[in-house]
Amino acid sequence: MTEIERWGMFEITLNGPTDGNPFTDVELSATFKKDDSLFDADGFYDGDGVYKIRFMPDSVGEWSYKTKCNIQELDDIKGNFQCINPAEDNHGPVYPYKTFYLAYADNTPYFQIGTTCYAWVHQGDDMEEQTLKTLESAPFNKMRMCIFPKDYAYNKNEPVYYPFEGKPLKDWDFTRFNPDFWRHFEKRVLDLQKLGIEADIILFHTYDRWGFEEMDAESDDRYIKYAVARLAAYRNVWWSLANEFDIMPAKTDEDWDRFYKIIQDKDPYQHMRGIHNCRRWYDHTKPWVTHASLQTSDMAGGIRYRQQYKKPVIYDECRYEGDIPQGWGNINALEMTQRFWQGALSGCYVGHGETYKHSEDLLWWSKGGILRGQSPERIAFFRDFMASAPPFDELEPIGDDKGHYVLAIPGKYYLVHSTDPEGITIQLTGNKPYRIDGIDIWNMKLKNMGKSQPGQFNISDPRPDYVYRLTN
Repeated sequence: MTEIERWGMFEITLNGPTDGNPFTDVELSATFKKDDSLFDADGFYDGDGVYKIRFMPDSVGEWSYKTKCNIQELDDIKGNFQCINPAEDNHGPVYPYKTFYLAYADNTPYFQIGTTCYAWVHQGDDMEEQTLKTLESAPFNKMRMCIFPKDYAYNKNEPVYYPFEGKPLKDWDFTRFNPDFWRHFEKRVLDLQKLGIEADIILFHTYDRWGFEEMDAESDDRYIKYAVARLAAYRNVWWSLANEFDIMPAKTDEDWDRFYKIIQDKDPYQHMRGIHNCRRWYDHTKPWVTHASLQTSDMAGGIRYRQQYKKPVIYDECRYEGDIPQGWGNINALEMTQRFWQGALSGCYVGHGETYKHSEDLLWWSKGGILRGQSPERIAFFRDFMASAPPFDELEPIGDDKGHYVLAIPGKYYLVHSTDPEGITIQLTGNKPYRIDGIDIWNMKLKNMGKSQPGQFNISDPRPDYVYRLTN
């Protein structure tokens, strides 16, 4: 009997008809059953007469399956497999945890440290392998990435593959998917999984010269269903409905709601679902939204966004370290680093990006390759520091939205940072003195700065490159 580890992928491969249009004519799915657990997963056509159904088992034991199809030769096919314990580094998909936080399916905490490489899977194998090599030693555990290729400043090259049959620029058959593209894309999702990196897959964006953003509603829905059928069984998948949804004139708010509901209905595993904004924010309180995916530089607002949405808050874009003329891509490395600390001290998660000019337009934010900035090693220091701190879900943000950042277990542990030039004062509870450590977030050093008695603790001259830790 075939053995698949928990949260691994079991795949049914079947041979079937090639006449007509198998992408639209054949409706294939399977029901997977173990004890009282039932999952329905849609199948997909993979070209050359091959049909596949993928399934990610969530519990150990024997599973059975039975196919359902409108084509007799693919209908009522039965089988079983054994689900075994997961490998040590397999903790399952990521889900919301304790309202504001994130954890893997086995309840192992997941502290999101993201980055953005929108079009990295469209750059060809040499560049893509270089990106993966860079990620091996980078601090990131989530990658924002697009399915569709990108047309924008610093990103004008044609991709190697296209998601539909046809030819560029706009001669596409939206009823026929290009299996070569999808095999390549899912290979890269699996490559990220092997590195322990979540793939935050962006379904739509407006930076397009190929007509993909202007598909009709039927084509949109078919595309989403195909993507879910192919990709949902990868445990590291997240769904991001769009990059900057609000500047896509061909889509309405009703469209975005519908897309969310399709994913909610078709994804058996209920992976993370978010949507990224430009100027106007989606209503992240809607029940099908799992987390607030934000583009904003208002780091002080994090504590307010948590209370507004009552969900995990992720600053997926808070400007990028770089030197391009655009304002969203020219903060310095200290500012990029500082925003990770500010987000965390507000009880939120933060994402990185890098946009340094290059003679061949090889910018990490879009194409990947190598990292040229100074923030990644400092983000790694931040990651390691937070890993040694009390669990993130036990720390409470008790600052405000005016530049006073405090994350604490009151009476035991405080992290304090301020961007208010007048400083910050906090009330230390308890009856024991506190040790004060200064965390130099740029030079990546800790310095003992003495003690403080319970009561008022004041930082009158805050430094932008310092966070203070108080422990007793």
